[in-house]
Amino acid sequence: MRLPAIFGRAGRASRSPLNATLDLDPVAGGGWMRVMESFTGAWQQNVVLDRETVLSYFAVYACITLIASDIAKLRMKLVQQDDDDIWSEVTSPAYSPVLRKPNAYQNRIQFWETYFLSKLTRGNTYVLKQRDARNVVIREYVLDPDRTRPLIADDGSVFYELGYSRLHQIGESGIVVPAREIIHDRFNCIYHPLVGTSPIWAAATSAAQGAAIQGASAKFFKNASQPGGILTAPGAISDTTASRLKNTWEQNFTGDNAGRVAVLGDGLKYERLAMTAEESQLIDQLKWTADVVCSVFHVPPYKTGLGPLPVNANIQALNVEYYSQCLQSLIEAAELCQDEGLECPPGTGTEFDIENLLRMDSTTLMTVLKEGVQGSIMAPNEARRRIDLPPVPGGDSPMAQQQYYSLEALANRAAAPPTPAVGAPAGLLPAPDQSADGGDPAEADTIPADDAAKLGAVSRTRLLEALDYA
Repeated sequence: MRLPAIFGRAGRASRSPLNATLDLDPVAGGGWMRVMESFTGAWQQNVVLDRETVLSYFAVYACITLIASDIAKLRMKLVQQDDDDIWSEVTSPAYSPVLRKPNAYQNRIQFWETYFLSKLTRGNTYVLKQRDARNVVIREYVLDPDRTRPLIADDGSVFYELGYSRLHQIGESGIVVPAREIIHDRFNCIYHPLVGTSPIWAAATSAAQGAAIQGASAKFFKNASQPGGILTAPGAISDTTASRLKNTWEQNFTGDNAGRVAVLGDGLKYERLAMTAEESQLIDQLKWTADVVCSVFHVPPYKTGLGPLPVNANIQALNVEYYSQCLQSLIEAAELCQDEGLECPPGTGTEFDIENLLRMDSTTLMTVLKEGVQGSIMAPNEARRRIDLPPVPGGDSPMAQQQYYSLEALANRAAAPPTPAVGAPAGLLPAPDQSADGGDPAEADTIPADDAAKLGAVSRTRLLEALDYA
């Protein structure tokens, strides 16, 4: 990737677009660093928790991959706000292509998995933007967080130093770019607003303990489930004899040879030292460390296979809980970073489609759609679209039954004079003051059947018109 000429190298004076000399102060790495101790005094005792060991612990791996994959499978869509303040999905030649295909070597799912894995494991995600001649972002690249660091100028402006990366066509280390060319998504900024903290920092001790338990268990079973012990003699023995007995025992009765028959003489006796799994509560300790890791990542333990599903809870309720306590903050932050990074105009933004995440079971879904249509909340075609059915003629607008009236219409009708019933029998129709030919009104009490039918049809038509007007 070719970087603009205004981008300089860290460690020497550079010129900003405002022609101001920059005295770059590194924020993370090189300038200052904070020692992250797993416990007080760990640094002095040279106790280091290896990152790869912590990441390989099954609970940590399960949490970060679950969160990253669950968000990555959600489609990022472009939405626009209309005059009624309703956000609807739209397409745009400026923004839609990069949302569908962020870069040349990653599809959208791979891009977002890398995005959130970086944030979960390092606390920071750095995305480098590539623009075209229109100054529109056409590519996005997730950078290595260990090779990227923020810098601060004298006037408080933020820049980023990039490390060498052949994949991203960054030809040399120390390239400095302004903040407008980087999307920096971070969370848990405990020590500095520009430096995020990974949840692994809080879960490292429990993860290391769990890994140690698994390692000890693997060693125990590698020794054919035989615990370690000591050989004791009734009297004093020389160091040479003790060393010879130890080597002989390890060669013949440990590892693949564990369980063989040992013949001991001269009063030698073997005593077991290590505790069994039941004595050390191995399973309970291992489960406790995994529960601690899940709590740090805000992931319900049953999502990682630890324990059964909660009793008397449906799938939708569990997914809503998982979304609200674990995924929502990550999703909202990524959407906002994309809006600002793509420089979307007011009334336009990005949004993850969480429909698949909160998908209901078939029975609940059909009940919700049925009540939505019957309650005139959604149109039939909208309900059919939710279950991947094609639209039908006449189903584009919400439907309501004819007998439903507003309270205002009912109040107005109560104040109005009574109207004849629709299709009322001739004998129930009110008698006119005079007959049509000016004769005796009494002679008009009886109306011929044909005239009554016509009058009923007219009354029915007027009532329908009144309902349409109401």
